[in-house]
Amino acid sequence: MIRGAGVALALLAASSMVQGDELAVTSVQVASFMGATLDQPVGGLVFRGGIAMSASDDRFGGLSGVAVTGPSQQLAFVTDRGSFVSGRLSYDDSGRLLGLIGVTVEPILNSKGAPLPRQYARDAESLDTIYRDGQPYAVRVSFEHLTRVADFSLDDARPGGAAREVSLPEWLSNLRTNQSLESVCIAPPASPVAGSTILITEDAPDADGNHRGWMLGQADKGAFSYKAHPGTYPTDCAFLPDGDLLVLERGLSVLGFSMALRRVPADQVRPGNLLSGAILMSADGGAIDNMESLTVHAAPDGETRILIGSDNNFNDWQRSLLLEFALAE
Repeated sequence: MIRGAGVALALLAASSMVQGDELAVTSVQVASFMGATLDQPVGGLVFRGGIAMSASDDRFGGLSGVAVTGPSQQLAFVTDRGSFVSGRLSYDDSGRLLGLIGVTVEPILNSKGAPLPRQYARDAESLDTIYRDGQPYAVRVSFEHLTRVADFSLDDARPGGAAREVSLPEWLSNLRTNQSLESVCIAPPASPVAGSTILITEDAPDADGNHRGWMLGQADKGAFSYKAHPGTYPTDCAFLPDGDLLVLERGLSVLGFSMALRRVPADQVRPGNLLSGAILMSADGGAIDNMESLTVHAAPDGETRILIGSDNNFNDWQRSLLLEFALAE
C-alpha cells in the first residue's frame, strides 16, 4: 500500500509538471508608442496598443521568443532560463490588448524528459509553431550557448514533454556563444518554401559581413545570408500569411535600445540568396526595451496583427512589453 501511494504521488508530480505552475501576471495597457496614439501610423505599421507585464514570481521574465499555439489567442514564450511560459491574450471591448491570463510556467525538458541541467543548456531564444493538417501540433525551439534546435509537443496549446532534437549542419551546432541561433520561424502555405524552417544567427557573419542563416526543408535546404542595418542584429523572425518574412532587429543607441522591423519579399526567401528588405518600422528610447520576440496572429476581429515583445533579462529595471501592430493599408 505504501508502494502504491508512492507511485500515485510520482504520477501526480509528473502530471503537475506537464500542466505547469500557475502564475499571476499583472498587465498595464500601453496606449502610445513613439508619439503615436492608438490606431495611428508608425512607419509602415499602425499601432494597436500593448501591455507591460509583471509578476511577483521570479520565474516570469526573460521572455525571448513567442509563438501563437492555439486558435483562441493562446500563446507561449520561451525564457533565457529554460522555461515555457504559456497563457492566453485577453482583449477589451474595443479590441485592445488587455492582458495575459491563465499563465503557467514549466521547465523545458531534455530528450530524456528531465529539466535542462545547467544554464549553458537552458538559454532558449525563439520558437515557432508546427502545424499538421492546419492545426497546431508542436513547437520548434532554438537555443544559443549550447546551440541546437528541438521540437516539443503541444498539449491544450501548452508546449512541453521531452525534446526531440532537430539535425543541424556542423557549422551551426558548433557555435558556442550567446549570439548564435537567435531566430527560428516556419514558412506558411502561401510561401514558395512552405513548411521550411528559417534559422538566422544573431552574430555569425559570412565573408561579406552578413548574418549567416540556414533553411531546413524537404525540397528547400541550405545556407543563405541576411543583411541587417549596420549596428543592429536579428533577434527573431515571423512570416506574414502571404509568405513575406518579417525580421526583428535590435541595436543600441545613445538612448538605450533601438529596434527595426524589416519585411523581406516572399520570393527572396530561398537557399543561396541574400535576404534583405524594406524597414517597416523603427524605434528607440523609452518607447521600447530589449525587443527580442516576434509573432504574427489574427486578432479577435480577424485582423492580422504583429506582436513584438521584450526580454527584461530578469532585471527589475527593464520591462516585459508586448506591443501590437497592424499593417498599414
